[in-house]
Formats: sequence, C-alpha cells, structure tokens
Amino acid sequence: MNVLPLNILLPDLASVSENIVPYARCLLDSFGGQATLLSVVEVAEDRSLSEGALTARRRRGRLIKLAERQGEAAFRVEVRTAHSYGEAVRGAVLEDNTNFMLLPWRSSRRRLKWSAQQGLVENPPCDLAVVKHTAQRDIRTVLVAARGGPHARLALRVAEGIAASTGAVLTLLHINLVHWDQDRRTQEARFFSAVVDSVQYEKVQPMQVEAESVEGVLLAQAAQHDLVVMGAAGRDDTSPYLFGRIPTTVAQRVDSSVIVVKTQEPVTRQLFGAPAGVARPVAVGISDVVDRWFAENTFHSSEFNNLPYLVDLKRRQGTSISLALPTLNEEKTVGKIVSTIKKQLVERFPLVDEFIVVDSGSEDRTVEIVTNLGIRVVNHADILPLEGSYRGKGEALWKSLHVTSGDILVWVDSDITGFNPKFVYGLLGPLLTQPHLGFVKGFYRRPLNLGGQISTTGGGRVTELTARPLINLFYPELSGLVQPLAGEMAGRRQVLEAVPYFTGYGVETGLLIDILERFGLRCIAQTDLEVRVHRNQTLLSLSKMAFAIVQVVVKRLGESKRLELLEDVNSTMKLIHYGPSELFLEVQEVRENERPPMDTVSDYRRSRERDVVMNRT
Repeated sequence: MNVLPLNILLPDLASVSENIVPYARCLLDSFGGQATLLSVVEVAEDRSLSEGALTARRRRGRLIKLAERQGEAAFRVEVRTAHSYGEAVRGAVLEDNTNFMLLPWRSSRRRLKWSAQQGLVENPPCDLAVVKHTAQRDIRTVLVAARGGPHARLALRVAEGIAASTGAVLTLLHINLVHWDQDRRTQEARFFSAVVDSVQYEKVQPMQVEAESVEGVLLAQAAQHDLVVMGAAGRDDTSPYLFGRIPTTVAQRVDSSVIVVKTQEPVTRQLFGAPAGVARPVAVGISDVVDRWFAENTFHSSEFNNLPYLVDLKRRQGTSISLALPTLNEEKTVGKIVSTIKKQLVERFPLVDEFIVVDSGSEDRTVEIVTNLGIRVVNHADILPLEGSYRGKGEALWKSLHVTSGDILVWVDSDITGFNPKFVYGLLGPLLTQPHLGFVKGFYRRPLNLGGQISTTGGGRVTELTARPLINLFYPELSGLVQPLAGEMAGRRQVLEAVPYFTGYGVETGLLIDILERFGLRCIAQTDLEVRVHRNQTLLSLSKMAFAIVQVVVKRLGESKRLELLEDVNSTMKLIHYGPSELFLEVQEVRENERPPMDTVSDYRRSRERDVVMNRT
C-alpha cells in the first residue's frame, strides 16, 4: 500500500492493554513504521512531578517486557508523568510526531462526562482508532462499510491493512437505501466502484445490500465477521454517544471485534499519507520541566538486564557501539574491568562492537595488562598528532571519537572496584530503547573509604559542594542530574562530535552545558548504577577539580552574556598546605583548555567520509 510509515501511539489509562497490541502489529506489518507503548503516571496537582519517578520505573519495566515479546515488530516504550492523562498523551503526540493512536474500548453505554478518553476522542491530537477486542475469535474475515467522508476513508485504510497482515477476506459493504431515487443510486454505484478499485489487497469481496436501515444491515453483517471497522458518525454536543449512535450501537451489541476510527480533522490531512496536525505546546515553569524530566528520564540499570534483547534491538536498528576506556596508571583495577567487558559484553553477548583503551601515558603496568587481554591500546598523544596534545581525561575522551567508529560511544572510568557489566548496559539501554535520547549519564551511591572504614555516604564531595550548587544557580534545567560529574557516560556520535570538550576536570560539566544548549534537556537522561567504589582523592586534588569546574561554568556564562566578565578567568590557584609540620602556599596552574567540536576537525571529517564510502561499497 502506497502510504507513509506509521508512528503509532498506544496510550493507557492504567496499564497498556495487551489486547490492542496485535492490531498495532498488523498495521506496522502493512504500512511500516514504529509503535510506542505509553504509560502515564498521573501526579496530583499539588505534588511534584518528580514524585512519579519510582512508579514510572515500575511501569517502564512492565512495558519493556511487553515490547520484548513483540519479536521483530518495532515497538518502543515511554513513560510520562503529568498532572493529567490528556496532557501527557497530547504532549507525546506533539514531541514524538505521532500520526495514529490506538485506544481500548470503554464498555459504558453512555459517554463519561469528564473521562480522559472522551477528551482525546472529541478533540483528537491525531487520527485514532478505538478497539473493542473479542478474544475468542481469530481474524479471518474483516468487514468495512464503504461510505463517504474522511472517517470512512480512514476506516478502509485500517481494515485493508489488518486484512493484508492477517490474510483475512476483506468485505466491502455498500448499503443502498430503498428510498433513494435512480440518480442517487447511479451516483452511489460510481462511488462504490471507485472504492473497490482503490483497494490494492487481493482478497477483497464487494457486497451491496438493499435495505431500509443502515443499522440493521450493519448488525446482521457484523455478526458474520470476525472484525468490523467503522468510521465515527456525526454527533452534536447533546448526543450520549461518543462515536455517534450507529457505530456505538454496533460495537456494544455484536460479539465480533470492532474498531471505530476518527480522523483528527473534519477533512483529514493525513490518512496515512500526509503529516498529521499537532497539538499546541503548553508553557510550563522550569521547576515543572525539571521535575517531569527527572521522573521520565531517570532509569535504572536493572531495566536493561535482558542483554539478548538489547543485542537484538541494536541489530534491528543497524546501530554499532564502541566503548572507550580512558586510563592513567590503573593497574590495580583495569584488568578486572577489561576482562569483564570483553567476556560479558563482547564475546558472550555481542553488545559492544568495538572496545579500545585510550591511555594517557601510564607509567605502571596498565598498558601491559590491557594488551595481554587482547584489547587495543592507543596513547592519546598519538591521536591526531597535528592537533597537539594536552594532559587530562577530557583530552582522552575527545580524541577517542577519532579512533572509534560506533554510532554510539560509551565511556567508563577505569578506577572502579568490583566492576559490573551494568555500568555499560545501564547506559546503553536508554539509548537503544528511547530514540529521542542522545546522551546518558550514570549515577550511583559512592561509599567513602575513611582510614580503611567504608562509609556508605560521603562520596561526591565536589559534586555536592561545587557542581550542583553552580548548576542550580546558573543552569537549573540540569538540576535533576544526581551526579553531573559521573565518568560513566554514553552518547550518540552525532551528539558527541558536535560539542566542544574541555581537556581536564571540567569535561563532564562542559559536555552537559553544551549538549543542553545545542540539543535540549529532553536529549539527556541518567541511569542508576547503584553503587560505585573507586579510589578516593585527596582534598587538594578535589580542590583543583572544583576550581576547574568553576572555570568552565564561568567561561560558559561569559560567552552566553549571562555573566559580565571584566577580564579572563584566572587559571592559577593557591593551594594551602597546612599540617603539624608544614604551613605554606603552593601556586598551581589549573587551566581548562578547550577542544573544538570533533566534527569541525578536518582529519576527523575526512576519516568519517572514508568510513561512509567503505560502508557503501
């Protein structure tokens, strides 16, 4: 059928009904596209939307399991938090470019005055269908009435798509009323002939019936078919029938499955062949924006522990994944990390296609250990030599873009004790299941080693005392990030190559600010990785880290004219050495050099162009 691919939304009032999922699969089979299983977490008006975070996680887990059972069909999942169901669904239609929606049938004979579904049907944000499923019947015969108007044309497209997918016989019913004169009959005959000719499906059965009542014929014929597809009928505000009297009566009285469709507008711009109109965005305050983001874009690594499913998603999407591990004197931990990733995520479950270590001049056994494990090691000073080289983790991250090729790139710190594969798949899961995401940060509880005693809290001192206060003050959109300085990150290449990189401690802060400014908050997500035990740094080292982060924030504020700087930001810092046997000031330079977006580097562009040519051949 010559139509555009569908972008189907399956919203729910409590939990997605599995009964309507097969109908979405049939439409995708015939028209192509993808479907989104949406669950809405409603939060009371006087409560913060962030309070829906744990409920959203549970709902998303159930939806992921449902999507896993759909095989090759393109199903994704989404959970939204809102103060009203209708607000959430309309927002999903707007932001995800939905052009068709499937809703479950509500059994009440009369429409509910203030029901959420009523609002969607009366003022559809896109074309929609409401499904009354009868579990006892397989679909072997499909009935659709050939009538005029946009709703009837949409009904024909839906009926034809489902019949073609299931191999059912499609019956085109045309009712000639006995009181019509000859001119009307001739006109209707031409119309019906055109409808029959428009159907491309081969197993079609035209049927014309002479009758006094449309309703009577529909009821009689519907009882003989497994599925009936009808367009909504006209109604006024006083009508008790949400879809008009005849479609509602047929749906309520027959044992067959019934689908009633309604177009977005009186004369549809879509019919599976043109862009749908979209709902208008609603202005909201920054606090509500962050609260909603926190509830919807905060994931947990356990949601993605079905590694075969992630591997299958990667394959179907045609996506390649690279993992770059930055190292500097990490002989105590790097072996366990590399061997775990190689065994679990490269060999057993081939989630990672390319694994590389970017070393920054280690003087211990780090390079030897990694090489003996069969993983490629590249010194970051040898990458893009014409660009020179700086010290710092940010430099290694920036240069890792040039020596990797994956569509998605994962970075994991190399000083983690007790490394677990979830530090990788927990970051990849959101990117593989949520196409609108471009960048994912990890967060975790960070125990602090104090004189050999492990305190379950206390880690992340620079985060809480420097980074988060600055973010809340100047970049409140990012205030929902639990650990903005986390070194565990993953992103799509087109995002990571389009932003600049600070070369030192400020790289994570700079990435967040620049990705926010370039791609928006909705592009960013975070994943709970539970616990991360790593080497704790001295107070002097933390002081330098905090100073670098302040430099980055102040620099970005000055560039955006949000803060007037009288002179360049100072890059020297006086470190105080104070103890029983010492008291002096040490001046150190802590300069955050900045690398340009990688996609502006000529050598990188040329290498990417060569890769594209090789992939085509």
